[in-house]
Amino acid sequence: MLQERTIRIIGIDPGLRRTGWGVVETVGNSLRFVASGTVTSDNKLDLATRLRQLHDGLTDVLRSFGPDEAAVEQTFVNKDAVATLKLGQARGIAMLVPSLAGLPVAEYAPNAVKKAVIGVGHGEKAQIHMMVKVLMPKATFDTDDAADALAIAICHTHHRQSAHARAAYANL
Repeated sequence: MLQERTIRIIGIDPGLRRTGWGVVETVGNSLRFVASGTVTSDNKLDLATRLRQLHDGLTDVLRSFGPDEAAVEQTFVNKDAVATLKLGQARGIAMLVPSLAGLPVAEYAPNAVKKAVIGVGHGEKAQIHMMVKVLMPKATFDTDDAADALAIAICHTHHRQSAHARAAYANL
């Protein structure tokens, strides 16, 4: 019997002020919490410096936890075009850092993350946080952003398993 490989996944919830990250491990259908946290930037500094702070913080997280794959939440467009553009730039950093580390990077819409974690595409943050704790009782998170990042990682574990199952079925 083949032993299944442990896959370490980092979920990233991009934001210019706070970028949440959460690392989980999956083996088959099991899910284990590894770590979570938040990378912050100093809002008193210029945009380029803040983006570098996010880059450097995420780079340190990847070095510390050595994930195999990354998942990043897609951003939504809001009414404030300037804020949307800045969020998009932070999201670019969130995608660039794992890509530079050689990781595959998956993207998930917020509704897909909610559906994967709470079963429906619309829900409150409190519901997501509660389900993250149900799925991983040992999970800890210091901010909403870190909890959301764990939800993104969980979403990726669900989607990557179904993709592998489809590939295995196609090879029968």
